[in-house]
Amino acid sequence: MTRRVAWLMVLAGAGPAFAQAPPDASPDTFKDVRRIVAIGDIHGDYQRLLEVLRTAALVDSRNAWVGGATHLVLDGDFVDRGDHSRQVLDLLMDLEPQAQKAGGRLHALIGNHEAMDIYGDLRYVTKDDFAGFQGPNSKDAQERQMRASLDDLKRRGMPPPDETAWRRKFQDEHPLGWVEHRLAFQPDGKYGKWLRQRNAIIKINDAVFLHGGISQKYAAATRREINTKVREELADFTRLAEGIVTDDDGPLWYRGLAQQPEDNQEMAALLARVLAMHEARHIVIGHTPQIAVLPRFDGKVIAIDVGLSQPFNGPPAFLLIEDGKYFAVHRGQRLELPVDGGNVLQYLRSAAALEPDNSRLRRQVQKGRP
Repeated sequence: MTRRVAWLMVLAGAGPAFAQAPPDASPDTFKDVRRIVAIGDIHGDYQRLLEVLRTAALVDSRNAWVGGATHLVLDGDFVDRGDHSRQVLDLLMDLEPQAQKAGGRLHALIGNHEAMDIYGDLRYVTKDDFAGFQGPNSKDAQERQMRASLDDLKRRGMPPPDETAWRRKFQDEHPLGWVEHRLAFQPDGKYGKWLRQRNAIIKINDAVFLHGGISQKYAAATRREINTKVREELADFTRLAEGIVTDDDGPLWYRGLAQQPEDNQEMAALLARVLAMHEARHIVIGHTPQIAVLPRFDGKVIAIDVGLSQPFNGPPAFLLIEDGKYFAVHRGQRLELPVDGGNVLQYLRSAAALEPDNSRLRRQVQKGRP
C-alpha cells in the first residue's frame, strides 16, 4: 500500500467502494485542430476559471460556450485546495456537451487530485469546499454516518474510551457536506461517474497533454494503455497499491519533466523516446507550479501550471495554440512562446513587464534566469 492510498469508508447505503466495471475508453487522439486552449491547475477556484475562460473567448457573460471549434484542455487538478470544486465541476460538465455541439471539445484530464477525491484521500479538501456539497439533510446524514462508524468500532471491539470526545473529533473531520461529497464521487454519483470517464492523457495535433509527466518507467506505454490502467484502478481500488494512479513515477504524480535540470542527458534521452513513441513534438504538463507558462528542454516540454488558484496566487495565464503556433496568454496579453529553441528569458521579460511590482516572476527575471 502506498502512502497516498487512503481507503474509502463505505457509507451507509452507498454501495461498494470498489470493484466497479471501468467505463468504456474515450478517444485520445485528435488531429487538424486549429485552436487549442490549455489551462493548468485550477484547484477549485471557480472565479479564476471563469476569468481565464472569458479571456480565452470560450464562454460569455452567462457562462455559455462561445468557443466554436476550439479544443479546451483542463490539464488536471481542477478540484481540491480551493473552496469551490463543486461549481468548477458543474461548469465543466455543462460546457462539455455545448463545446462538442459547436464542433469543439472540452478535455478535462484526470490529475492526482481528481483521483484522490475518487478513492478517498481527502487531505486537500477544505471545509468550505465540503460545505459546498451541503443539502437540507446534511445534519442527519452526518449523524447517520457517525453512528455507523461508532457501531463499526464497537463491533470490532474498539470502542472509543471517551465517546463524547470521539464524536467531536468525528464532526470536525467529517463536516457538513462530507457525506454528500463522498456520495457524489461514488461510481454512480454525479461527479464520480463523470470523472471516471475522463482520460489521463491525450494527443492533439503535435502535442501530448497530461497532468504530471511521463517517466522512464512508463516511457513505452501507449496513451490507450495509460488511460485504460487509470480507469481500471479507479474502478477497482484493490489495484491502487501497486498501480499507476498512486505511483510517484506515474503520469499523475511524476515531476521530473518540470524539475530536472535541462542539461540532464538522461532526461534528453527520455524525452526523445517519449516524443517518438507518441509521434509528437511537445509534452504539455501541469502539476508543478511555475512562474509563467514555461517552455523547457527547448520547448519539448511546456509547463502550464502557473498557480492559477487563490491558494497559490499565480498570474492568470494559459497556453494558446492557433494554427500550429504557440502562445502564452499572460494577464490577457498574447506572447509568442519560444517552443523551438527560442529565447526563453526574453519571453519571460515580456511576461514580467505585465506583472505587478515584486512579483515572483519579476524577481526571477531580474536575477537573469527562468
